[in-house]
Amino acid sequence: MLGARARSNSAACPNCGDAAGRVHGRYVRKLRDVAIGGVGVVIRLTVRRFRCQNPACRAVTFAEQIPGLTSPHSRFTPLLLDEFDAIGLALAGRAGARLSAKLGIAVSRHTLLRRVRALPESQSATGPQVLGIDDFALRKGHVYGTVLIDMTTRRPVELLPERTAGPVAAWLLAHPGVEVICRDRAGAYAEAARLGAPDALQVADRWHLWNNLCEAVEKTVARHRGCLREPVAGPAAPATLDLAATEATTSPLAIRTIERHRMVHELLDEGATLTKIQRKLGWDAKTVRRYADADNPSQLMGGVTRPSVLDDFKPYVIERWNAGITDAVVITAELRDLGYEATDRTVRRFLAPYRKQAAKIPAVPVPPTVRDATGWLTRHPEGLSADEQQRLKGILARCPELDDLSGLVTDFAKMMVNLDGHLLNAWITEVRIAELPDLIPFTRGIVQDHAAVTAGLTLPFSSGAVEGHVNRIKMLKRQMYGRAKFDLLRKRVIYARRSRTRPITRSAPEPLLVSAEPDSAVRPTRL
Repeated sequence: MLGARARSNSAACPNCGDAAGRVHGRYVRKLRDVAIGGVGVVIRLTVRRFRCQNPACRAVTFAEQIPGLTSPHSRFTPLLLDEFDAIGLALAGRAGARLSAKLGIAVSRHTLLRRVRALPESQSATGPQVLGIDDFALRKGHVYGTVLIDMTTRRPVELLPERTAGPVAAWLLAHPGVEVICRDRAGAYAEAARLGAPDALQVADRWHLWNNLCEAVEKTVARHRGCLREPVAGPAAPATLDLAATEATTSPLAIRTIERHRMVHELLDEGATLTKIQRKLGWDAKTVRRYADADNPSQLMGGVTRPSVLDDFKPYVIERWNAGITDAVVITAELRDLGYEATDRTVRRFLAPYRKQAAKIPAVPVPPTVRDATGWLTRHPEGLSADEQQRLKGILARCPELDDLSGLVTDFAKMMVNLDGHLLNAWITEVRIAELPDLIPFTRGIVQDHAAVTAGLTLPFSSGAVEGHVNRIKMLKRQMYGRAKFDLLRKRVIYARRSRTRPITRSAPEPLLVSAEPDSAVRPTRL
Protein backbone atom coordinates (compact mmCIF):
# COMPACT_ATOMS: atom_id res chain seq x y z
CA MET A 1 0.00 0.00 0.00
CA LEU A 2 1.26 3.46 -0.91
CA GLY A 3 0.35 6.75 0.76
CA ALA A 4 -0.06 9.88 -1.37
CA ARG A 5 -1.47 13.39 -1.26
CA ALA A 6 -1.82 16.33 -3.64
CA ARG A 7 0.61 19.25 -3.37
CA SER A 8 -1.49 21.90 -5.09
CA ASN A 9 -2.91 24.83 -3.14
CA SER A 10 -6.20 24.99 -5.01
CA ALA A 11 -8.57 22.98 -7.20
CA ALA A 12 -11.11 23.81 -9.90
CA CYS A 13 -14.79 23.40 -9.08
CA PRO A 14 -16.32 20.73 -11.38
CA ASN A 15 -19.56 22.79 -11.68
CA CYS A 16 -18.47 26.34 -12.39
CA GLY A 17 -14.76 25.85 -13.06
CA ASP A 18 -13.59 28.55 -10.62
CA ALA A 19 -10.48 27.87 -8.59
CA ALA A 20 -11.05 27.32 -4.88
CA GLY A 21 -8.35 27.43 -2.22
CA ARG A 22 -10.35 27.14 0.98
CA VAL A 23 -10.14 23.63 2.41
CA HIS A 24 -13.37 22.40 4.00
CA GLY A 25 -12.06 19.02 5.18
CA ARG A 26 -10.02 15.93 4.36
CA TYR A 27 -10.67 12.20 4.02
CA VAL A 28 -8.74 9.11 2.92
CA ARG A 29 -9.59 7.44 -0.39
CA LYS A 30 -8.24 4.01 -1.32
CA LEU A 31 -7.57 3.33 -5.01
CA ARG A 32 -6.46 0.08 -6.61
CA ASP A 33 -3.71 0.50 -9.19
CA VAL A 34 -1.86 -1.76 -11.61
CA ALA A 35 0.33 -4.44 -10.04
CA ILE A 36 4.06 -4.11 -9.47
CA GLY A 37 5.98 -7.34 -9.88
CA GLY A 38 2.76 -9.33 -9.67
CA VAL A 39 1.83 -7.72 -6.35
CA GLY A 40 -1.38 -5.74 -6.13
CA VAL A 41 -1.04 -2.04 -5.35
CA VAL A 42 -3.43 0.07 -3.28
CA ILE A 43 -2.92 3.83 -3.13
CA ARG A 44 -4.02 5.44 0.15
CA LEU A 45 -4.78 8.92 -1.16
CA THR A 46 -5.50 11.84 1.16
CA VAL A 47 -8.18 13.88 -0.59
CA ARG A 48 -9.20 17.42 0.32
CA ARG A 49 -12.70 18.82 0.08
CA PHE A 50 -12.76 22.47 -0.99
CA ARG A 51 -15.46 25.06 -0.47
CA CYS A 52 -16.55 26.78 -3.69
CA GLN A 53 -16.34 30.59 -3.32
CA ASN A 54 -18.63 31.35 -6.27
CA PRO A 55 -22.02 32.45 -4.84
CA ALA A 56 -23.82 31.52 -8.06
CA CYS A 57 -22.53 27.93 -8.03
CA ARG A 58 -24.88 25.26 -6.73
CA ALA A 59 -21.99 23.22 -5.32
CA VAL A 60 -21.12 24.23 -1.78
CA THR A 61 -18.19 21.85 -1.42
CA PHE A 62 -16.44 19.48 -3.82
CA ALA A 63 -13.67 16.88 -3.64
CA GLU A 64 -10.49 17.39 -5.61
CA GLN A 65 -9.64 15.02 -8.48
CA ILE A 66 -6.09 14.12 -9.54
CA PRO A 67 -5.85 13.94 -13.36
CA GLY A 68 -4.62 10.53 -14.45
CA LEU A 69 -5.14 9.02 -11.01
CA THR A 70 -8.73 9.50 -9.87
CA SER A 71 -12.18 9.77 -11.35
CA PRO A 72 -15.47 10.44 -9.50
CA HIS A 73 -16.87 7.53 -7.48
CA SER A 74 -14.27 5.06 -8.82
CA ARG A 75 -12.27 2.65 -6.68
CA PHE A 76 -9.78 1.99 -9.49
CA THR A 77 -7.26 4.17 -11.25
CA PRO A 78 -7.89 4.91 -14.96
CA LEU A 79 -4.82 2.87 -15.90
CA LEU A 80 -6.18 -0.18 -14.08
CA LEU A 81 -9.60 0.31 -15.70
CA ASP A 82 -7.89 0.30 -19.10
CA GLU A 83 -6.36 -3.08 -18.25
CA PHE A 84 -9.77 -4.39 -17.18
CA ASP A 85 -11.22 -3.25 -20.50
CA ALA A 86 -8.48 -4.98 -22.47
CA ILE A 87 -8.84 -8.23 -20.50
CA GLY A 88 -12.63 -8.17 -20.79
CA LEU A 89 -12.51 -7.63 -24.56
CA ALA A 90 -9.99 -10.40 -25.05
CA LEU A 91 -11.27 -13.07 -22.65
CA ALA A 92 -14.70 -11.95 -21.39
CA GLY A 93 -15.75 -12.95 -17.86
CA ARG A 94 -14.49 -16.18 -16.31
CA ALA A 95 -11.26 -16.51 -18.27
CA GLY A 96 -10.54 -12.80 -17.77
CA ALA A 97 -11.06 -13.11 -14.01
CA ARG A 98 -8.60 -16.02 -13.86
CA LEU A 99 -5.97 -14.07 -15.82
CA SER A 100 -6.39 -10.92 -13.74
CA ALA A 101 -5.83 -12.94 -10.56
CA LYS A 102 -2.54 -14.24 -11.96
CA LEU A 103 -1.49 -10.67 -12.84
CA GLY A 104 -2.11 -9.44 -9.30
CA ILE A 105 -5.18 -7.34 -10.20
CA ALA A 106 -7.91 -9.76 -9.16
CA VAL A 107 -11.36 -8.66 -10.25
CA SER A 108 -14.81 -10.23 -10.49
CA ARG A 109 -16.02 -11.56 -13.83
CA HIS A 110 -19.15 -9.45 -13.41
CA THR A 111 -17.02 -6.31 -13.19
CA LEU A 112 -15.23 -7.21 -16.41
CA LEU A 113 -18.51 -7.76 -18.25
CA ARG A 114 -19.92 -4.46 -16.91
CA ARG A 115 -16.81 -2.66 -18.15
CA VAL A 116 -17.18 -4.13 -21.63
CA ARG A 117 -20.88 -3.29 -21.81
CA ALA A 118 -20.18 0.26 -20.60
CA LEU A 119 -17.73 1.04 -23.40
CA PRO A 120 -18.93 4.18 -25.21
CA GLU A 121 -20.50 4.12 -28.64
CA SER A 122 -18.26 5.88 -31.14
CA GLN A 123 -20.09 5.42 -34.41
CA SER A 124 -19.73 7.96 -37.15
CA ALA A 125 -22.74 9.72 -38.61
CA THR A 126 -21.64 8.63 -42.09
CA GLY A 127 -20.89 5.16 -43.34
CA PRO A 128 -17.54 3.98 -44.75
CA GLN A 129 -16.86 4.47 -48.44
CA VAL A 130 -16.31 0.73 -48.98
CA LEU A 131 -18.55 -1.48 -46.88
CA GLY A 132 -18.37 -5.27 -46.52
CA ILE A 133 -21.47 -7.27 -45.53
CA ASP A 134 -21.80 -10.91 -44.53
CA ASP A 135 -23.87 -13.06 -42.21
CA PHE A 136 -22.77 -15.16 -39.23
CA ALA A 137 -24.53 -17.79 -37.17
CA LEU A 138 -25.77 -17.01 -33.69
CA ARG A 139 -27.36 -20.45 -33.63
CA LYS A 140 -26.38 -22.40 -36.71
CA GLY A 141 -29.32 -23.32 -38.85
CA HIS A 142 -31.76 -21.20 -36.82
CA VAL A 143 -30.60 -17.66 -35.91
CA TYR A 144 -28.22 -15.50 -37.93
CA GLY A 145 -26.83 -11.98 -37.68
CA THR A 146 -25.07 -9.52 -39.96
CA VAL A 147 -21.61 -8.01 -39.61
CA LEU A 148 -20.67 -4.75 -41.36
CA ILE A 149 -16.98 -4.08 -42.04
CA ASP A 150 -15.15 -0.94 -43.12
CA MET A 151 -13.07 -2.41 -45.93
CA THR A 152 -10.62 0.51 -45.85
CA THR A 153 -9.60 0.07 -42.21
CA ARG A 154 -10.68 -3.63 -42.07
CA ARG A 155 -12.51 -3.00 -38.80
CA PRO A 156 -16.11 -3.90 -37.90
CA VAL A 157 -18.49 -0.95 -37.65
CA GLU A 158 -21.72 -2.67 -36.61
CA LEU A 159 -23.35 -5.98 -35.73
CA LEU A 160 -27.04 -6.54 -36.48
CA PRO A 161 -29.11 -9.32 -34.88
CA GLU A 162 -30.76 -10.31 -38.20
CA ARG A 163 -29.70 -11.07 -41.75
CA THR A 164 -32.81 -9.78 -43.50
CA ALA A 165 -32.92 -6.80 -45.83
CA GLY A 166 -34.81 -4.48 -43.44
CA PRO A 167 -32.21 -3.86 -40.67
CA VAL A 168 -29.35 -3.55 -43.18
CA ALA A 169 -31.29 -1.09 -45.34
CA ALA A 170 -32.22 0.96 -42.25
CA TRP A 171 -28.56 1.15 -41.20
CA LEU A 172 -27.51 2.25 -44.68
CA LEU A 173 -30.14 4.98 -44.69
CA ALA A 174 -28.95 6.20 -41.28
CA HIS A 175 -25.29 6.21 -42.41
CA PRO A 176 -25.09 7.78 -45.87
CA GLY A 177 -21.87 7.97 -47.85
CA VAL A 178 -21.37 4.30 -48.77
CA GLU A 179 -20.06 4.13 -52.33
CA VAL A 180 -19.14 0.43 -52.71
CA ILE A 181 -20.80 -2.57 -51.05
CA CYS A 182 -18.94 -5.90 -51.07
CA ARG A 183 -21.30 -8.81 -50.42
CA ASP A 184 -21.93 -12.44 -51.15
CA ARG A 185 -24.64 -13.49 -53.57
CA ALA A 186 -27.44 -13.51 -51.01
CA GLY A 187 -30.57 -11.85 -52.32
CA ALA A 188 -31.39 -10.19 -48.97
CA TYR A 189 -28.21 -8.09 -48.97
CA ALA A 190 -28.69 -7.16 -52.62
CA GLU A 191 -32.18 -5.91 -51.80
CA ALA A 192 -30.89 -4.04 -48.73
CA ALA A 193 -28.23 -2.29 -50.80
CA ARG A 194 -30.81 -1.34 -53.42
CA LEU A 195 -33.12 0.16 -50.78
CA GLY A 196 -30.60 1.73 -48.41
CA ALA A 197 -27.87 2.87 -50.81
CA PRO A 198 -29.27 2.90 -54.36
CA ASP A 199 -26.30 4.86 -55.70
CA ALA A 200 -23.70 2.48 -54.26
CA LEU A 201 -21.91 0.01 -56.51
CA GLN A 202 -22.58 -3.60 -55.48
CA VAL A 203 -19.64 -6.01 -55.83
CA ALA A 204 -20.10 -9.78 -55.64
CA ASP A 205 -17.28 -11.50 -53.80
CA ARG A 206 -14.97 -13.57 -55.99
CA TRP A 207 -14.47 -16.29 -53.38
CA HIS A 208 -18.20 -17.01 -53.28
CA LEU A 209 -18.32 -17.08 -57.07
CA TRP A 210 -15.49 -19.60 -57.20
CA ASN A 211 -17.03 -21.66 -54.41
CA ASN A 212 -20.35 -21.81 -56.27
CA LEU A 213 -18.54 -22.88 -59.43
CA CYS A 214 -16.69 -25.62 -57.52
CA GLU A 215 -20.02 -26.97 -56.25
CA ALA A 216 -21.30 -27.17 -59.82
CA VAL A 217 -18.07 -28.87 -60.92
CA GLU A 218 -18.42 -31.47 -58.15
CA LYS A 219 -21.95 -32.30 -59.27
CA THR A 220 -20.76 -32.77 -62.87
CA VAL A 221 -17.87 -35.00 -61.79
CA ALA A 222 -20.25 -37.07 -59.66
CA ARG A 223 -22.49 -37.69 -62.67
CA HIS A 224 -19.46 -38.94 -64.63
CA ARG A 225 -17.98 -41.00 -61.82
CA GLY A 226 -17.56 -43.94 -64.19
CA CYS A 227 -15.07 -41.97 -66.27
CA LEU A 228 -12.76 -41.71 -63.27
CA ARG A 229 -11.97 -45.43 -63.49
CA GLU A 230 -9.14 -46.39 -65.80
CA PRO A 231 -10.22 -48.88 -68.51
CA VAL A 232 -9.48 -52.51 -67.79
CA ALA A 233 -7.36 -54.21 -70.45
CA GLY A 234 -7.93 -57.82 -71.46
CA PRO A 235 -10.96 -60.05 -72.03
CA ALA A 236 -12.67 -59.09 -68.77
CA ALA A 237 -13.23 -55.48 -69.83
CA PRO A 238 -16.39 -55.97 -71.93
CA ALA A 239 -18.12 -58.04 -69.23
CA THR A 240 -17.27 -55.45 -66.58
CA LEU A 241 -18.52 -52.57 -68.66
CA ASP A 242 -21.70 -54.44 -69.57
CA LEU A 243 -22.35 -55.15 -65.90
CA ALA A 244 -21.85 -51.50 -64.95
CA ALA A 245 -24.13 -50.32 -67.75
CA THR A 246 -26.79 -52.83 -66.76
CA GLU A 247 -26.66 -51.79 -63.09
CA ALA A 248 -26.76 -48.13 -64.11
CA THR A 249 -30.12 -48.56 -65.86
CA THR A 250 -31.77 -51.23 -63.70
CA SER A 251 -30.97 -50.08 -60.21
CA PRO A 252 -33.87 -48.71 -58.10
CA LEU A 253 -32.33 -45.24 -58.18
CA ALA A 254 -32.09 -45.28 -61.99
CA ILE A 255 -35.67 -46.53 -62.40
CA ARG A 256 -36.98 -43.82 -60.08
CA THR A 257 -34.99 -41.14 -61.93
CA ILE A 258 -36.32 -42.26 -65.33
CA GLU A 259 -39.89 -42.28 -64.06
CA ARG A 260 -39.62 -38.83 -62.49
CA HIS A 261 -38.05 -37.41 -65.66
CA ARG A 262 -40.95 -38.82 -67.70
CA MET A 263 -43.57 -37.33 -65.36
CA VAL A 264 -42.05 -33.84 -65.44
CA HIS A 265 -41.64 -33.72 -69.23
CA GLU A 266 -45.14 -35.05 -69.85
CA LEU A 267 -46.52 -32.16 -67.82
CA LEU A 268 -44.25 -29.73 -69.65
CA ASP A 269 -45.55 -31.00 -72.99
CA GLU A 270 -49.09 -30.34 -71.75
CA GLY A 271 -48.14 -26.69 -71.18
CA ALA A 272 -47.82 -26.75 -67.42
CA THR A 273 -45.46 -24.26 -65.78
CA LEU A 274 -42.76 -25.24 -63.31
CA THR A 275 -44.80 -23.78 -60.47
CA LYS A 276 -47.85 -25.87 -61.39
CA ILE A 277 -45.68 -28.99 -61.69
CA GLN A 278 -44.20 -28.29 -58.26
CA ARG A 279 -47.65 -27.96 -56.69
CA LYS A 280 -49.03 -31.05 -58.42
CA LEU A 281 -46.11 -33.36 -57.59
CA GLY A 282 -45.34 -31.83 -54.20
CA TRP A 283 -41.62 -31.52 -54.96
CA ASP A 284 -39.12 -28.81 -54.20
CA ALA A 285 -38.76 -26.10 -56.85
CA LYS A 286 -35.08 -26.91 -57.39
CA THR A 287 -35.87 -30.59 -57.97
CA VAL A 288 -38.50 -29.78 -60.59
CA ARG A 289 -36.15 -27.39 -62.38
CA ARG A 290 -33.34 -29.98 -62.37
CA TYR A 291 -35.55 -32.58 -64.06
CA ALA A 292 -36.91 -29.99 -66.49
CA ASP A 293 -33.43 -28.84 -67.55
CA ALA A 294 -32.31 -32.41 -68.36
CA ASP A 295 -33.11 -33.51 -71.93
CA ASN A 296 -32.83 -37.20 -70.99
CA PRO A 297 -32.48 -39.18 -67.75
CA SER A 298 -28.85 -40.06 -68.47
CA GLN A 299 -27.89 -36.45 -67.77
CA LEU A 300 -29.23 -36.89 -64.24
CA MET A 301 -27.56 -40.26 -63.66
CA GLY A 302 -24.43 -39.88 -65.75
CA GLY A 303 -24.76 -43.50 -66.88
CA VAL A 304 -22.64 -44.70 -63.95
CA THR A 305 -23.18 -46.70 -60.78
CA ARG A 306 -23.01 -45.30 -57.31
CA PRO A 307 -19.87 -45.78 -55.21
CA SER A 308 -19.56 -49.22 -53.62
CA VAL A 309 -18.51 -50.13 -50.10
CA LEU A 310 -16.01 -52.48 -51.79
CA ASP A 311 -14.13 -49.77 -53.68
CA ASP A 312 -11.40 -49.34 -51.06
CA PHE A 313 -10.88 -53.11 -50.81
CA LYS A 314 -10.92 -54.06 -54.50
CA PRO A 315 -7.10 -54.11 -54.86
CA TYR A 316 -6.91 -56.75 -52.12
CA VAL A 317 -9.78 -58.76 -53.66
CA ILE A 318 -8.04 -58.71 -57.05
CA GLU A 319 -4.78 -59.79 -55.47
CA ARG A 320 -6.40 -62.77 -53.69
CA TRP A 321 -8.35 -63.78 -56.86
CA ASN A 322 -5.20 -63.78 -58.97
CA ALA A 323 -3.50 -65.84 -56.23
CA GLY A 324 -6.11 -68.59 -56.70
CA ILE A 325 -8.48 -67.77 -53.80
CA THR A 326 -11.84 -67.69 -55.62
CA ASP A 327 -14.24 -68.34 -52.73
CA ALA A 328 -16.10 -65.10 -51.97
CA VAL A 329 -16.80 -66.22 -48.40
CA VAL A 330 -13.11 -66.79 -47.69
CA ILE A 331 -12.14 -63.43 -49.21
CA THR A 332 -14.86 -61.68 -47.21
CA ALA A 333 -13.59 -63.23 -43.98
CA GLU A 334 -10.12 -61.85 -44.74
CA LEU A 335 -11.59 -58.43 -45.52
CA ARG A 336 -13.18 -58.32 -42.08
CA ASP A 337 -9.73 -57.87 -40.55
CA LEU A 338 -9.17 -54.89 -42.86
CA GLY A 339 -12.34 -53.12 -41.76
CA TYR A 340 -14.84 -54.40 -44.35
CA GLU A 341 -18.35 -54.47 -42.85
CA ALA A 342 -20.63 -55.52 -45.75
CA THR A 343 -21.69 -59.05 -46.75
CA ASP A 344 -20.05 -61.55 -49.08
CA ARG A 345 -22.78 -60.87 -51.63
CA THR A 346 -21.05 -57.66 -52.71
CA VAL A 347 -17.78 -59.54 -53.22
CA ARG A 348 -19.55 -62.29 -55.14
CA ARG A 349 -21.22 -59.80 -57.49
CA PHE A 350 -17.89 -58.12 -58.18
CA LEU A 351 -16.23 -61.44 -59.04
CA ALA A 352 -19.14 -62.82 -61.12
CA PRO A 353 -18.00 -61.50 -64.56
CA TYR A 354 -14.47 -62.88 -64.06
CA ARG A 355 -15.71 -66.21 -62.70
CA LYS A 356 -17.54 -66.96 -65.96
CA GLN A 357 -14.38 -66.36 -67.99
CA ALA A 358 -12.08 -68.06 -65.46
CA ALA A 359 -9.54 -65.33 -66.10
CA LYS A 360 -7.27 -63.31 -63.89
CA ILE A 361 -8.28 -59.77 -63.06
CA PRO A 362 -5.82 -57.19 -64.33
CA ALA A 363 -4.57 -54.97 -61.53
CA VAL A 364 -5.80 -51.41 -61.91
CA PRO A 365 -5.14 -48.41 -59.69
CA VAL A 366 -7.83 -47.32 -57.28
CA PRO A 367 -9.94 -44.67 -59.04
CA PRO A 368 -9.85 -41.17 -57.56
CA THR A 369 -12.78 -40.00 -55.53
CA VAL A 370 -15.15 -37.33 -56.80
CA ARG A 371 -13.61 -34.87 -54.37
CA ASP A 372 -10.10 -35.64 -55.65
CA ALA A 373 -11.10 -35.17 -59.28
CA THR A 374 -12.93 -31.95 -58.42
CA GLY A 375 -9.79 -30.65 -56.74
CA TRP A 376 -7.68 -31.48 -59.79
CA LEU A 377 -10.07 -29.56 -62.03
CA THR A 378 -10.31 -26.48 -59.81
CA ARG A 379 -6.71 -26.16 -58.60
CA HIS A 380 -3.90 -24.38 -60.41
CA PRO A 381 -2.02 -26.84 -62.67
CA GLU A 382 1.26 -25.91 -60.99
CA GLY A 383 -0.16 -27.16 -57.69
CA LEU A 384 -0.69 -30.69 -59.05
CA SER A 385 1.93 -33.41 -58.86
CA ALA A 386 3.12 -35.19 -62.00
CA ASP A 387 1.00 -38.23 -61.17
CA GLU A 388 -2.12 -36.12 -60.58
CA GLN A 389 -1.60 -34.30 -63.87
CA GLN A 390 -1.22 -37.60 -65.70
CA ARG A 391 -4.36 -39.10 -64.15
CA LEU A 392 -6.36 -35.95 -64.86
CA LYS A 393 -5.19 -36.03 -68.48
CA GLY A 394 -6.45 -39.62 -68.78
CA ILE A 395 -9.84 -38.72 -67.28
CA LEU A 396 -10.30 -35.81 -69.69
CA ALA A 397 -9.35 -38.06 -72.61
CA ARG A 398 -12.02 -40.61 -71.61
CA CYS A 399 -14.82 -38.09 -70.94
CA PRO A 400 -15.55 -35.30 -73.47
CA GLU A 401 -17.95 -33.54 -71.06
CA LEU A 402 -15.32 -33.31 -68.32
CA ASP A 403 -12.86 -32.09 -70.94
CA ASP A 404 -15.26 -29.28 -71.87
CA LEU A 405 -15.81 -28.60 -68.16
CA SER A 406 -12.06 -28.31 -67.57
CA GLY A 407 -11.74 -25.68 -70.29
CA LEU A 408 -14.63 -23.64 -68.89
CA VAL A 409 -13.20 -23.78 -65.36
CA THR A 410 -9.79 -22.65 -66.63
CA ASP A 411 -11.33 -19.75 -68.55
CA PHE A 412 -13.31 -18.62 -65.50
CA ALA A 413 -10.22 -18.81 -63.29
CA LYS A 414 -8.23 -16.66 -65.72
CA MET A 415 -11.08 -14.18 -65.92
CA MET A 416 -11.22 -13.98 -62.11
CA VAL A 417 -7.45 -13.65 -61.59
CA ASN A 418 -6.90 -11.14 -64.40
CA LEU A 419 -10.09 -9.17 -63.53
CA ASP A 420 -11.46 -9.56 -67.06
CA GLY A 421 -15.11 -9.03 -66.20
CA HIS A 422 -15.88 -7.94 -69.75
CA LEU A 423 -15.47 -11.58 -70.84
CA LEU A 424 -18.30 -12.82 -68.60
CA ASN A 425 -21.03 -12.78 -71.26
CA ALA A 426 -18.87 -14.75 -73.68
CA TRP A 427 -18.16 -17.33 -70.96
CA ILE A 428 -21.87 -17.74 -70.22
CA THR A 429 -22.48 -18.33 -73.93
CA GLU A 430 -19.80 -21.04 -73.98
CA VAL A 431 -21.49 -22.79 -71.04
CA ARG A 432 -24.82 -22.83 -72.86
CA ILE A 433 -23.20 -24.20 -76.01
CA ALA A 434 -21.46 -26.96 -74.00
CA GLU A 435 -24.87 -27.98 -72.54
CA LEU A 436 -23.50 -28.96 -69.15
CA PRO A 437 -26.67 -29.26 -67.01
CA ASP A 438 -24.95 -28.64 -63.67
CA LEU A 439 -23.48 -25.31 -64.84
CA ILE A 440 -26.79 -23.97 -66.13
CA PRO A 441 -28.14 -23.05 -62.63
CA PHE A 442 -24.80 -21.36 -61.88
CA THR A 443 -25.01 -19.19 -65.01
CA ARG A 444 -28.68 -18.49 -64.28
CA GLY A 445 -27.71 -17.04 -60.90
CA ILE A 446 -24.97 -14.95 -62.53
CA VAL A 447 -27.46 -13.48 -65.00
CA GLN A 448 -29.82 -12.53 -62.16
CA ASP A 449 -26.98 -10.71 -60.36
CA HIS A 450 -25.10 -9.72 -63.51
CA ALA A 451 -24.03 -6.19 -62.54
CA ALA A 452 -22.59 -7.20 -59.17
CA VAL A 453 -20.81 -10.26 -60.60
CA THR A 454 -19.29 -8.20 -63.42
CA ALA A 455 -18.07 -5.64 -60.87
CA GLY A 456 -16.61 -8.42 -58.73
CA LEU A 457 -14.68 -9.77 -61.72
CA THR A 458 -13.50 -6.29 -62.72
CA LEU A 459 -12.76 -4.31 -59.54
CA PRO A 460 -10.08 -5.17 -56.96
CA PHE A 461 -12.54 -5.19 -54.03
CA SER A 462 -13.00 -8.46 -52.18
CA SER A 463 -14.74 -9.70 -49.02
CA GLY A 464 -11.69 -11.45 -47.60
CA ALA A 465 -11.56 -9.17 -44.55
CA VAL A 466 -15.24 -9.86 -43.87
CA GLU A 467 -14.69 -13.63 -43.89
CA GLY A 468 -11.82 -13.18 -41.45
CA HIS A 469 -14.07 -11.32 -39.02
CA VAL A 470 -16.74 -14.01 -39.36
CA ASN A 471 -14.18 -16.60 -38.27
CA ARG A 472 -13.21 -14.41 -35.31
CA ILE A 473 -16.87 -14.06 -34.33
CA LYS A 474 -17.04 -17.86 -34.16
CA MET A 475 -14.14 -17.85 -31.69
CA LEU A 476 -15.68 -15.09 -29.56
CA LYS A 477 -19.05 -16.83 -29.58
CA ARG A 478 -17.51 -20.08 -28.30
CA GLN A 479 -15.98 -18.19 -25.38
CA MET A 480 -19.35 -16.82 -24.29
CA TYR A 481 -21.78 -19.44 -25.63
CA GLY A 482 -24.85 -19.67 -23.43
CA ARG A 483 -23.57 -17.11 -20.91
CA ALA A 484 -23.99 -13.76 -22.63
CA LYS A 485 -26.34 -11.85 -24.88
CA PHE A 486 -26.00 -10.15 -28.23
CA ASP A 487 -25.01 -6.78 -26.75
CA LEU A 488 -21.84 -8.20 -25.20
CA LEU A 489 -20.88 -10.01 -28.41
CA ARG A 490 -21.42 -6.80 -30.35
CA LYS A 491 -19.11 -4.78 -28.08
CA ARG A 492 -16.38 -7.43 -28.21
CA VAL A 493 -16.52 -7.64 -31.99
CA ILE A 494 -16.51 -3.87 -32.57
CA TYR A 495 -13.74 -3.10 -30.06
CA ALA A 496 -11.52 -6.18 -30.33
CA ARG A 497 -9.54 -5.08 -33.39
CA ARG A 498 -9.26 -1.44 -32.47
CA SER A 499 -6.02 -0.05 -31.12
CA ARG A 500 -5.62 -0.46 -27.40
CA THR A 501 -6.95 2.27 -25.21
CA ARG A 502 -4.43 5.05 -24.96
CA PRO A 503 -2.50 4.75 -21.70
CA ILE A 504 -3.21 7.48 -19.20
CA THR A 505 -0.05 9.25 -18.21
CA ARG A 506 0.58 10.17 -14.63
CA SER A 507 2.28 13.41 -15.53
CA ALA A 508 0.42 16.64 -14.76
CA PRO A 509 1.17 20.35 -14.30
CA GLU A 510 3.58 21.14 -11.49
CA PRO A 511 1.01 22.34 -8.93
CA LEU A 512 -0.81 18.99 -9.13
CA LEU A 513 2.18 16.65 -8.85
CA VAL A 514 1.42 13.75 -6.54
CA SER A 515 3.98 12.87 -3.93
CA ALA A 516 3.90 9.17 -3.09
CA GLU A 517 5.06 8.19 0.35
CA PRO A 518 5.24 4.56 1.53
CA ASP A 519 2.95 3.87 4.45
CA SER A 520 5.20 2.52 7.18
CA ALA A 521 2.26 1.08 9.08
CA VAL A 522 1.06 -1.15 6.22
CA ARG A 523 3.18 -3.56 4.19
CA PRO A 524 2.38 -4.31 0.55
CA THR A 525 0.14 -7.34 0.36
CA ARG A 526 -0.96 -9.52 -2.53
CA LEU A 527 -4.65 -9.01 -3.30
